[in-house]
Amino acid sequence: MACPLRPIGYGAGMKIIIRNLSPVTSEEYVEKLFTPFGAVQYCNLVMNAETGLSKGFGFVEMPKAGEAKQAIKALNNSEHDGVRIRVKKAETKIKPQTLSES
Repeated sequence: MACPLRPIGYGAGMKIIIRNLSPVTSEEYVEKLFTPFGAVQYCNLVMNAETGLSKGFGFVEMPKAGEAKQAIKALNNSEHDGVRIRVKKAETKIKPQTLSES
């Protein structure tokens, strides 16, 4: 079963970015990587529309920051589907205001 798809920023949990995923990695696989550490609110892999394969990165949100930190520590630089993945807290990008928007 795939992770529920929700927009980034949904809920109050910690958002995590996963990079360097293999193109064949599925959302189901990513969910199974994170669930031993706690509940997964959502996950979303960014997919290539033409090939249907992963572009190599995705996002997971976990409701409890402590569990998310444990997952990051355990999974960062681990090997999955033949590649070493990078896992860290996703940073919220704030769009800078222009003078005309002030």
